[in-house]
Amino acid sequence: MLNLKNRRFRGGVVLLSGGMDSAVTASVAKIECENLFFLHIDYGQRTEKKERECFLNLCRHFEVVNSLILKLNHFKIFGGSSLVDRNMEVEKGNLNRSDIPTSYVPFRNGNFLSIATSVAEVLSYDAIYIGAVSEDSSGYPDCKPEFYEAFKKAIELGTKPETHIEIITPVINLRKSEIVRLGVELKTPFEYTWSCYKNEDVACGECDSCLLRLKAFKEAGVKDPLPYKVEGGF
Repeated sequence: MLNLKNRRFRGGVVLLSGGMDSAVTASVAKIECENLFFLHIDYGQRTEKKERECFLNLCRHFEVVNSLILKLNHFKIFGGSSLVDRNMEVEKGNLNRSDIPTSYVPFRNGNFLSIATSVAEVLSYDAIYIGAVSEDSSGYPDCKPEFYEAFKKAIELGTKPETHIEIITPVINLRKSEIVRLGVELKTPFEYTWSCYKNEDVACGECDSCLLRLKAFKEAGVKDPLPYKVEGGF
């Protein structure tokens, strides 16, 4: 599905949320990079504890010892997203939506990439990996390929002349079902991932992220190892 033999990096900073897309991205980075640094960011999201648990399990699975859990408070302070603002409800999923859902966290990925760039420059690493998905996602503006092309230009302009960092988005043009199949091929431990926006014990099965995951596993013909309160019609 992907040609993983043509790229080889000195080191990669992997933005690893604990979700299925970032876990598969980490599987790709493991193949392509001589050295890895896993970066996880707690930003006040509702499932912060569960995502952190998944991150630690993935660090152990990939045998990555260089890692960091960083806490950012400003997203929760400013709100503007149902993932961090407890005065907003996480809306039920709608896979046919054309608007941007309330779960969008304003410019979250831009914040994350800025931090990852600082880490990569200090370590003299030449790649940043992020599990953004464009085609089969919730329509977030900071998941578009052109956003990452623009950010790569910003990195070139805003770092030392000798610094050269690629932004690698290996799953950005894949459908979610293709990401599942790639994860199976690369032996990604999906049991150590979490997608639900609302719950930390049993996935709700109704939010956008749960619906996309359920649909993906069904289309891929793979059993999802996670429990759900409802199956979302899939």
